[in-house]
Amino acid sequence: MRYTVVWLRAALNDLADIWLRASDRRAVTAAADRIDWELRTDADGKGRPFNGRRVLVDGPLAVTFAVSPDDCLVTVVQVERV
Repeated sequence: MRYTVVWLRAALNDLADIWLRASDRRAVTAAADRIDWELRTDADGKGRPFNGRRVLVDGPLAVTFAVSPDDCLVTVVQVERV
């Protein structure tokens, strides 16, 4: 199943902060792109369950996201550096 991936403003702000502080900005950009791509397909099977949501790690980032299968929608709610 194909999903639309949206990032909450707070998650985008977290990502921007991580990127600005990163010593390797290319790694952060590449991880964000891979995460976005991964979540477009079968998002409900990606990552691991966490408090009613899911967490996907792709170093140097970890994202917390919610999946709405009925709407074919993934919402990234938080981004952290790992």
